[in-house]
Amino acid sequence: MKALNNALYAALAAFILTAGVSGCKRDYLDLKPKGKLIAESTSDYNLLFNNTALINTGAGVTEFPNGQLIMGDEVLSTEPYFSGATLRTQRFFRYDKDTYNPEDDNAEMKGIMTQLYTYNKIANEVLESTGGTEEQKRALYAEAIANRAWCYFMLVNFYGKPYHPATAGTDLAFPIITTADVAETKFTRATVQQVYDFMIKDLSDAIPALPKNTSIRARMGKAAAEGLLGKVLVFMGRYADALPYLNSSIDDLPSNYPVALYNLNVTMANAGTAGAWGYNPATNPAGFQSLYPTAWLNTENIFCKQVNAGALTADRSDILLTPEAAALFRPSDMRLRFFSNKETGGVALAFPGALRRNSGTVVQIGIRLADIQLLRAECLARTDKSAEAIAILEAFRLTRMSAADARVSLTDKAALIRFIIDERIREFAINGFRWFDMRRLSTDPLFSSTVYKHRYYDATGKLTEYPLSPERFTLRFTQKVIDANPGMSNNP
Repeated sequence: MKALNNALYAALAAFILTAGVSGCKRDYLDLKPKGKLIAESTSDYNLLFNNTALINTGAGVTEFPNGQLIMGDEVLSTEPYFSGATLRTQRFFRYDKDTYNPEDDNAEMKGIMTQLYTYNKIANEVLESTGGTEEQKRALYAEAIANRAWCYFMLVNFYGKPYHPATAGTDLAFPIITTADVAETKFTRATVQQVYDFMIKDLSDAIPALPKNTSIRARMGKAAAEGLLGKVLVFMGRYADALPYLNSSIDDLPSNYPVALYNLNVTMANAGTAGAWGYNPATNPAGFQSLYPTAWLNTENIFCKQVNAGALTADRSDILLTPEAAALFRPSDMRLRFFSNKETGGVALAFPGALRRNSGTVVQIGIRLADIQLLRAECLARTDKSAEAIAILEAFRLTRMSAADARVSLTDKAALIRFIIDERIREFAINGFRWFDMRRLSTDPLFSSTVYKHRYYDATGKLTEYPLSPERFTLRFTQKVIDANPGMSNNP
């Protein structure tokens, strides 16, 4: 796709600039005739990962995947905020058919494609590189294809229908791209089944060669790949198959830097308390907090990626947490302190009961320890191991709230599963995880009757509802992409 390749050219330019600023002044940072960056030594390929360590944006830039923050059903919008939101935000919120103008690049694709190019380059070339041992080369190859699987997990959840075994073999998703050639212009959409099979193979091939300890949290190691493979299988409804990988992810956590859940009862205590991050109930709700650790220092990140969210939540109120989602929290739940009932500046929100997420301007979307633990609990509950599921769930909740509120007293299997899904809303509210959960649960008989919708209130308080139709579980390619690929079908 030429439109895809234009994104890659932009990425190459950004790479050269980034490398120069960071001190990686190497002559190999150049373009071959077909648009390839020239790397030769094994260490050169190792350095290429540093350009893809995090997905992030500068102020006002929306070239990275954060549309999922808007599409979850835990958010609402109201005036006077919605009319001042970007057109893109408004379209995502209304579940419009087309969320971009015909000439636009798609942010949910472009940022990932720039990374996919680099991962493919490393995978295709590192085994023939010079100066490294075979073990080092194999480890970098494994890291590249594991990262590629992460890219495709995002892409298939944007452009493919939710996985259903009866239709996955015919439902169209995203083209499977394994080359690093920006001159390539012909792509064919793979099926959802083909993409899932591709991710499973990449991760299964990668895991044996990946190290337990990585140099930094932004590099994909064994625990992250195992967690991702477990998550892929969960999204296929293969809970019994997923559980061993999720368990192995916990067993193989890195030991050269801390990976552990924070006890929010300590870290989110009031300023002046030992160990606290500095929460001040008198001042913090009026602005946005920078209390939560950055992605590369956050001990709850097994593998860190992040996207910009400030223009939606932290310094604006374009999307708010619904009163219904806010009511899911127990009074002692310290995660409530990541939200405020005030606008930035201190004025009360226009809609009573709604909350603004004021915990920083970025959202961390990589492989998170909380996600893996909650997926483990879900898989155990779904495979009739309720006691084990509750043990994991209660241990997790003890890091978020008082011991009395952390207790889980459920004996019914369906009720326990629903409780775990609600726990995921509490943990990841306005983090984009809900959109992915909505998709996978739409094919689950336990949740298939759920009606997803957004609510909008105008200046007079009049309600308008925007229901999510099955067609809108997938994004459409922009017209720019379709025009560059005659014959390639778009989503409905």
